[in-house]
Amino acid sequence: MQLKFQYILWFEECSKNTLPLVGGKNANLGELVNAGIRVPPGFAVTSRAFAKYMEKTALWANIRKLLADVSPNEIKRVAKAGREIRQAILSTSIPDKICEEIIIAYKSLCDRCGVVNLPVAVRSSATAEDLEDASFAGQQDTYLWIRGNDEVVLATHKCWASLFTDRAIIYRMRANFPQDDVLISVGIQKMVNSRSAGVMFTLDPVTGDKSRITIEANWGFGESIVQGMVSPDSFVINKNSMAVIQSIIGRKDKRFVAKECGTLVEPVPFDQQVISCLSVKEALEIAKTGIRIEKHYKAPQDIEWAIDADLPFPDNIFSTQSRPVTAAGKKDFNKKIMKEEGKNDIDHIIDLMIKGFGK
Repeated sequence: MQLKFQYILWFEECSKNTLPLVGGKNANLGELVNAGIRVPPGFAVTSRAFAKYMEKTALWANIRKLLADVSPNEIKRVAKAGREIRQAILSTSIPDKICEEIIIAYKSLCDRCGVVNLPVAVRSSATAEDLEDASFAGQQDTYLWIRGNDEVVLATHKCWASLFTDRAIIYRMRANFPQDDVLISVGIQKMVNSRSAGVMFTLDPVTGDKSRITIEANWGFGESIVQGMVSPDSFVINKNSMAVIQSIIGRKDKRFVAKECGTLVEPVPFDQQVISCLSVKEALEIAKTGIRIEKHYKAPQDIEWAIDADLPFPDNIFSTQSRPVTAAGKKDFNKKIMKEEGKNDIDHIIDLMIKGFGK
C-alpha cells in the first residue's frame, strides 16, 4: 500500500491540472510521463510544502520589509536584499514533517530504481514558469548528481532560497508581479548517466520555421549547453522527410560530469572534441521524440534530452524537460539567451548588471 503523502506528488500524478502545486517544470514532466514519453522517474515536493514552511517561519513579513522600498533599477540594493533573504531562508530549519516526507519519497525512488543513494537531479519548479505566456523559467537553481538523504533535503532547501535570486526579484518587479505571489515546487528526478546530452527545438529557433527540428549536443550533462559553455554539435532535421539536412561538429572542449555528490567541469579529450557525440540514428530518434512531444502539446517545444551510457539504443534516450517555445523568429531573438531556459533580452541585461557588481 502506497504511503499517503501530504507534500509529495509522483511525476505520474502531475499534469497541467496540478500546476499550482508542482510548478511548470514538474507539471510538464508529468504530462510527458502520462503521454508515454521516456522520462526518468521522480517526484515533486509540492508548493504546499514551501507555503507551509514560509507560514511556520513567518519569513514573508521579513521579505516584504526588505523589498518594500527597493526599485528594480537599484541593483546594489536588490543584491543586498536578495542575499539577506536567501541567508534567512537557509538558516531557518525545514519542518520535520516535510523533511520526513522528502526522505521517505527519496528512499522509495531508490528502491524503485534498485540503487542505494540514487543520484538525482534536484530542480526548482516555480508556479509561474514554463508557461506559454510567462518567461520566469531559468531564474531558480538546479542541482545535479545529488545523493543521500541529507544532501537531497539540503538541495531542496537551496532551491527554495533560489526563488529570491537577484534576477528573479528584479524580473518580478519589472513584470509588476508580487514577490509573494510566486510559490515554488521542487522536482527530484533520477539522474541519467549522460554520455551525451543537449537541447532540441521542434522548429528553427531563429527563423521560426516549423518544418525543421534543431538539436544541439555535447558530451556529459546538458548543463554545458544550457550555460553556453561550449560550441556544441548541431543537427537540423526536416520534420517531413526525417532527413538530416545539416550536421556540424562543434568545439566541445568542456563537459559536466559526476563526482561523488554533485558535478564538476572537466576538459574533453581532443579525439572526442573532433567527432560527433551523437550518431545519426540517435539524432533521428531524439527528433521523433520531439515530434511526439510537440503533438501532445500542440505547440513547438524546447526540450532537454540525455543519452544514458548504461543502456542500449533506443532505451537510452530520455527527455528530461520540455517547455513551450515563445520567442522563436522574433527580430531581436538571441539563440544563446533562449537556450538558457527561457531568458529574454531584459533578463540578459539584468544578469550582466548583477555580474558587474560582483554578485
